[in-house]
Amino acid sequence: MRNAGIDIGSRTIEYVVVEHGRIVVAQQTATTFDPLTQIRKMLDDIDGFDRIMATGYGRNLFELAFEAQTVTEIKAYGRGVRHLYPDASTILDIGGQDSKCIVVGANGKVQKFEMNDRCAAGTGKFLEVMAEALDFSLEEFGPSALRAGKSLAINAMCTVFAESEVTSLVSRGEKREDIALGLHKAVVKRAAGMIRRTWVGGPLVFAGGVARNCCIRKLLEEELQVVVTVPDDPQMVGALGAALLLEDDA
Repeated sequence: MRNAGIDIGSRTIEYVVVEHGRIVVAQQTATTFDPLTQIRKMLDDIDGFDRIMATGYGRNLFELAFEAQTVTEIKAYGRGVRHLYPDASTILDIGGQDSKCIVVGANGKVQKFEMNDRCAAGTGKFLEVMAEALDFSLEEFGPSALRAGKSLAINAMCTVFAESEVTSLVSRGEKREDIALGLHKAVVKRAAGMIRRTWVGGPLVFAGGVARNCCIRKLLEEELQVVVTVPDDPQMVGALGAALLLEDDA
């Protein structure tokens, strides 16, 4: 039996099909302003599955359109990470709209979690807006921050106020790489606080779209003094977990 998982995020949609615990299909596409059309295109291109479960920002939209099961991102990420890293105990997921720290037990069940979903502070959207304000692409933002000569303190984490602060620093003639490093440190400080409040020790796995940012990864390791493990494709973890949860229930 083939089980599928789909993770509908604010920026991207990931789709995974598993068979006997093995990934047989993995795809990603942009969410755009019309996620249902994007989803239908993805499903049309896939050669069959028996059941599907949705997770992520748009899971309720998927449930209504396709009458499918859904699961929270917290449970999906917990299951996906434990499949990839059986010894993992703590998961940091920073996505486009929220960030969360999840603790899983030996059985892979979620024991506790902390989540920031009230504003864009410390999320992928925050980094996206700041990169645009400094005229960086999202892909070059992290590497550019690592080339900074110094770090400039960013006092505001509200996206609107932080953007104004960035504009002020630019007008003073500060280097954009130095501003970028300050912004990355502000995000890491927020994430590290969340991790410290939930962490029970053991390996730390960093997943979600922001896990692709090399500067965030490096600063997390320095701040927490631990090795941070990032999956080969950190954005696929939620979809993988949703598919595996279906398989568990077979």
